[in-house]
Amino acid sequence: MITCIDHMVILVRDLSAAIDDYTALGFSVTPGGVHADGATHNALVAFADGSYLELIAFRREAPDHIWWRHTADGEGLIDFALLPDAINEDVAAARARGLEIAGPFSGGRERPDGVRIAWQTARPATPDLPFLCGDVTARDLRVPTGAARQHPNGVTGIARVLVATRNPAESAARYRALLGITGVTDSEGVAFPLKSSAIVLTTLTDQRREGPCALVLRGGAPGDLDPARTHGTPIRIGGSAPQ
Repeated sequence: MITCIDHMVILVRDLSAAIDDYTALGFSVTPGGVHADGATHNALVAFADGSYLELIAFRREAPDHIWWRHTADGEGLIDFALLPDAINEDVAAARARGLEIAGPFSGGRERPDGVRIAWQTARPATPDLPFLCGDVTARDLRVPTGAARQHPNGVTGIARVLVATRNPAESAARYRALLGITGVTDSEGVAFPLKSSAIVLTTLTDQRREGPCALVLRGGAPGDLDPARTHGTPIRIGGSAPQ
């Protein structure tokens, strides 16, 4: 069963600069290491609810990488992942409900301390849907714990992920197939609750592409964060979602 948001993927040009900026915004940032293919490296902002933000940058040109195409559009929120209980079973269940989804595929990275971690991913065919990321090694090796989840700005987790889509009704049907649950209509669109968070489908307007477009974080003083510091990702702490 797919139960919660695992992480958000934020593409940045310079990982060191992004670490400095998110630290200045009051987040605790943990260096993540280099991915197995050597093309990317990352840093993580882990939350008390178990989710995290992944700040990721390319170390070299990688035209075959799934996220390389986003470099043409600049920095910002490009993708997100959900956490499955058992990825093979969850992929099979989604396919049985009519969803086209590829995988699982093997992935991993080496942390700065030399620890190697591994996971499996599965990816639906359309960009309005998140991918699945299931751990092979212990999740605590991949996602920082303890003091790394405490932030000076008081943020404790992800409240909402806004997803821009050209046809919310069609996207909602795909989400039902992926998650096996029925969404509910609220003031911002069709919402799919997952534990203490929700994925909200909104109509594509001036977005250049379908996919995640904004975040609402829980905890801390309400307000919109400086997009220059968030590297192009609309993030609001508390309140309603950023427009």
